Amino acid sequence: MSTHAFQTYKQVQVSTASEGELILMLFDGAIRFANQALNCLKESELSGANDKLLKAQDIIYELILALDLETGEIAQNLYRLYMFINRLLIQANVSKNPELVKQAVRLLTELRSMWHEVVAQV
Repeated sequence: MSTHAFQTYKQVQVSTASEGELILMLFDGAIRFANQALNCLKESELSGANDKLLKAQDIIYELILALDLETGEIAQNLYRLYMFINRLLIQANVSKNPELVKQAVRLLTELRSMWHEVVAQV
């Protein structure tokens, strides 16, 4: 598939997705970038790890922005959890510690699974 065709496919996928599906895509992206950062750390590619961790953080910020904190305790708890994951990614990037990235991936994977169940019910 050509790059242009793939970009077009992704644009259509995003523009036709429900809000829940978009959140799942954000989780998928954050998990993918964090795993890529792990691979970079394994290969001592520190610049690549930095780039991938920053991309994962950007996605976490998008998840935070998607929250409506006025809706109650669940949104506030998610906010705290997203901020914790963001701090893990920041600390991992500063210390180049793969264990912190793995911890963030585990949390992101659990959250993605939870969101998947919610989206399936809606």
